[in-house]
Amino acid sequence: MSGAVGDPIPLARPWLGGAEEEAVLAVLRSGQLSLGPRLAEFEQLFAQRIGARCASAVSSGTAGLHLALRAVGVGDGDEVVTSPFSFVASANAVIYERARPVFADIDPITLTLDPDAAAAAVTERTRAFLPVHIFGWPAELEPLEALGMPIVEDACEALGASYADGRAVGSRGHAAVFAFYPNKQMTTGEGGIVVLGGEGLKAQIDSERNQGRAPNMDWLDHDRLGFNYRLSDIACALGIAQLARLDELLAARTTVASAYREALAGIEGLELPCPDAGGAVRGWFVFTVLLPRGVDRDATIEALRELGIASKAYLPAIHLMSFYRERFGHRPGEFPVTEDVAARSIALPFFPQLREEQIERVARSLAVVLGQA
Repeated sequence: MSGAVGDPIPLARPWLGGAEEEAVLAVLRSGQLSLGPRLAEFEQLFAQRIGARCASAVSSGTAGLHLALRAVGVGDGDEVVTSPFSFVASANAVIYERARPVFADIDPITLTLDPDAAAAAVTERTRAFLPVHIFGWPAELEPLEALGMPIVEDACEALGASYADGRAVGSRGHAAVFAFYPNKQMTTGEGGIVVLGGEGLKAQIDSERNQGRAPNMDWLDHDRLGFNYRLSDIACALGIAQLARLDELLAARTTVASAYREALAGIEGLELPCPDAGGAVRGWFVFTVLLPRGVDRDATIEALRELGIASKAYLPAIHLMSFYRERFGHRPGEFPVTEDVAARSIALPFFPQLREEQIERVARSLAVVLGQA
């Protein structure tokens, strides 16, 4: 194998500038670092951007999923139908409430929850659906909505995406959770937010994110079980600054994705992310490809690393993780589409500042590693 080794290309990198720095410094200088004015401002601006009635900012996307599931009534002994092809947090959040994640296989093109498989997984114990907008592609919700059960949307990877009807992901009135880890479309460092269709669930989530304190914030009156899931004013200030640049951030990601499509088009057997279709628009989070069948994925990742290019298996099948095998008895063969995709998926470097020559280098290197150059 031959290939030029250049400066390392990381897997992800946040895009921060002077506005973000000044916003954070202003909070530091104010002395009010948490539960201050930036929290409500960030929530209002984000809800307005999405087209939701209200929002509750929390410490992570995982925290948001947990509180959203509680808010729609998921509890001990319930089942939640969800995807086995996701970051593990979506399934873990179900278990936090002593409920069981019931997996259903995914669509081989969109990689989102297959609505027919999800419907077939419903039992008398099913309490909710938790579809995942994986890699920023909007899951098909209409068939799930027709079943009349609560839906919590895992939109942690899907900021900027639109459903097939043109509405922004998160605007259908369900609880929908976004996340702001540094590799996301925008970042607060760590953090997440739950967008909601009504104030009632917001009041519950606002209380439970802050140890169950009463709405009047009386320090001694905690009238329900709660958690320390607050998002600091420092993080919210960073989020406000990033939100002001969101169109720029999203456009840059779309440009990088388009360049990748062109650069990788000649690699035989490589499957690229499905293009926008039928009105649905992806909110670009990562650029994940499926390697040709029979290729050693781990060896490919190592070979790219030796060429200075970061890549990652993205994502493993949740039901085949050791915890889920041991706790629920899952075994290979249950969800064949998920297992095929999980065995071949690899995330390539992807961030707004990725230059065209870097994209071309990634493509050339991958072709070399696959023996096609």
